[in-house]
Amino acid sequence: MKIDLIVVGKLKQKELIEIEHNYFKRLPGQFLTIHEVKANAENLKAESDQVIKKISSLKSSQFSLVYLSEHAKAMDSLKFSEFIYKQSPHLIMVISGADGFHQSLLDLHHKKLSLSPLTFTHRIARILLVEQLYRAHTIHTGHPYHN
Repeated sequence: MKIDLIVVGKLKQKELIEIEHNYFKRLPGQFLTIHEVKANAENLKAESDQVIKKISSLKSSQFSLVYLSEHAKAMDSLKFSEFIYKQSPHLIMVISGADGFHQSLLDLHHKKLSLSPLTFTHRIARILLVEQLYRAHTIHTGHPYHN
């Protein structure tokens, strides 16, 4: 399994970077790669075009595309792990910037995923998703972290 996570905006807070790094250390080598795309508050279409360009550069012959959205169905950690491992061997996930996704990005064939019915800043959503990806991996491999 290989996951490419595209995020709009840069993670700048030292504390959040440390938390994220802690989960990265625990994951196997190339399991997760994060690609930061510059936020563009003045032009959501241009921001989404950058994300589409990044998706195009990363996609392989067998990949699944998943957007994080508060409008999708939320699932518990066991269902999330099952969902992740039922996708293609290459999963591309996208977290939008503060203004959400432009329609041009939403028009791509994709699946949607919600971390929670609550709304989070994209920085917090990023940390939550990285933790849940680590948790999904431990569930899948039988590691006791989830207990």
